[in-house]
Amino acid sequence: MKATSEIHILGKVYFLVPAFSRFFYVLMSPIMSYRGHFGRSTQENKKEKKAMKKKHMVKKLASMMLAAGVAVGTAACGSSGGSGDAERKDAQQIKEENQVSSDALQAEGSKAAETTESKASGAVSETNMSETMSEAESGKKTDYPLTITTYDSEGNEIQTTYEKAPEKVLAVYQGCIETMLALGLEDHLAAAAGLDNEVPEELKSAFSKVEYLDEFTPSLETVTMLEPDMIFSWGSLFGEKTLGSVKDWVDKGCNTYYSSNTRPGSDTETRNRTLENEYTDILNIGQIFDVQDKAEAIVADIKSVIDQTVEATKDLEERPSVLVLEPLGDSITNYGASSLGGDMVTKLGAQLANPDAKTVGKEDIIAANPDVIFVVYMPYAGDDPETVKESQLAVIRDDEALQSLDAVKDGRVVPIMLSEMYASATRTQDGIETFAAGLYPELNQ
Repeated sequence: MKATSEIHILGKVYFLVPAFSRFFYVLMSPIMSYRGHFGRSTQENKKEKKAMKKKHMVKKLASMMLAAGVAVGTAACGSSGGSGDAERKDAQQIKEENQVSSDALQAEGSKAAETTESKASGAVSETNMSETMSEAESGKKTDYPLTITTYDSEGNEIQTTYEKAPEKVLAVYQGCIETMLALGLEDHLAAAAGLDNEVPEELKSAFSKVEYLDEFTPSLETVTMLEPDMIFSWGSLFGEKTLGSVKDWVDKGCNTYYSSNTRPGSDTETRNRTLENEYTDILNIGQIFDVQDKAEAIVADIKSVIDQTVEATKDLEERPSVLVLEPLGDSITNYGASSLGGDMVTKLGAQLANPDAKTVGKEDIIAANPDVIFVVYMPYAGDDPETVKESQLAVIRDDEALQSLDAVKDGRVVPIMLSEMYASATRTQDGIETFAAGLYPELNQ
């Protein structure tokens, strides 16, 4: 979607609202003076109140004109190849899909009843005692003010400072929302947006407490109205077509943090998407909100799957060769060494059959002839996940030109969801487990 010159200007114009307000106020002052001449109050305090009210209305008028301009500019851009909001699930459908199941509700009720009964009787279970002791022993606390390294809109490192844990956070996109929920931070969320898939069952109760926005990618006007003190999202949210620059938000007193593996690159530099980046993000959010123990536990669980897999396969003489492919229309994306999926595969001890290519053709796949092919799929717009998965698999598995491949003949064409290997956050463990099971099926026997 190519933006018009109007939207380029409107993407920045919010920060000129005070100037607009002053402009309209000056413009309308003669009218105000004329009206005031015939209806002037003899009481000074009433005069001041009226003046304040008029000034407030002028500012409100400027904001309304800004909002209208944003709406018109956005409509003029069209929808072809853009954010895809029109093709996404609507907010109501997402809310319905993320309802807590009746079994989970019953389990929560039983747990709450047990806790109440336990407190009433003064009894303490071994599990509760263990958890309490563990918390007391660890007791890691964030020392505010806290300085965190993140990135600006161009991908340059910047420092942001937190005087306390943010209280009105906007979380946008799957991994950011799920990270907040997994860390028990739903009460710190002012709103959330941008879910492509259901949150895990164990997080649905927490998600039900969060305001979910109607817009998949929130507009500048919507976010401004929320008045967040922190925005947690992807790098793509901060640009002329979306929320404007990181610097502008930070200067206004709203810190930003975006997933390190969505940091924009440049014409001369490719950013490596790594597991280490995912760990860093989870740990940084843990520090910002003073829930370091929970964050460290999540990261430890991910690392433990890798360690266990590496230990169990240390005696293998030959390492499996792998391609991680995503069919996209007429092209096939290859997730190589600089991708998060590629980093996961190599950390598990496998070898990438084509570590450098961004896209591949059928002849490239045949030349590589990997032991395993992972096929990336991602359901959108309310699609049935199984249908999308089978459709993607069929592109590789059922192609006549690829029937000679060892992976096809041996039944080692394995699906993996994009959200488990791209800015995966707390789904990183799911991705690692999926890769490990496909690489070493004997471990599951």
